[in-house]
Amino acid sequence: MTSTSSAPANAGGSQTLSRGLRAIEILADAPGPLSIDALARALEVHRSSAYRLLRALEEHRFAVRDAGGLIRLGPKLTALARGVAPSLTTAAQHPLAELAETVGMTAFITVLDADEVITLGSAEPASVPATISRSPGVRHPIGRGAPGHAIEAALPRDEHVRLFGTAELGAAAAEAQRTGYAITRSEVIDGVVAIAVPLTIAGEPPAAVAVVHFSTPEDVPAVAEQVRRTADRIAQNYR
Repeated sequence: MTSTSSAPANAGGSQTLSRGLRAIEILADAPGPLSIDALARALEVHRSSAYRLLRALEEHRFAVRDAGGLIRLGPKLTALARGVAPSLTTAAQHPLAELAETVGMTAFITVLDADEVITLGSAEPASVPATISRSPGVRHPIGRGAPGHAIEAALPRDEHVRLFGTAELGAAAAEAQRTGYAITRSEVIDGVVAIAVPLTIAGEPPAAVAVVHFSTPEDVPAVAEQVRRTADRIAQNYR
């Protein structure tokens, strides 16, 4: 009797947890804060169910609401992101800040997580009037965006086969392998340009260092070289 009656409860608990985690992913992928109605639509649940999930996320600081009631990721995600490859995050902190000021673009570091790319940390330049925020924990598929293409370009053959089902590189990754960097526009966020280089450190997940801006730099290779030097500095700091 006990096992029979507990099965639905366990299933319900698993579904609630799954929806809560999915809500966090939706908020991370959204270009800006979401309304409760937008979150409910994305989750494909009733507004009341989305509201209950939101209250639980707010209680644990995974989500917060602004004065207008719009929802965004909360500060708890930043703390959790520091627990992913903490040594790598620490090694990247100062080099990313210097890169951001040097090129006047938001700089960030990402790592491969299953078939997605997740942001570990970022830095925004203080010298420009408008920047693009890149919060820790933001993720997107490896096949989209310059960091993903850069990581793909540097993957070992067996890892590439496991992820993509083939040893053949995608067109963007092949170009990144040829030039040493990946560049994309509007692949993750409309109108945003990203430049990334791979970062390989033994014992850490495949990674990439990248910068993003609203427009394409006048000298892309020069910016890419600055990103590459930053990746080298991070690798040196890690040792």
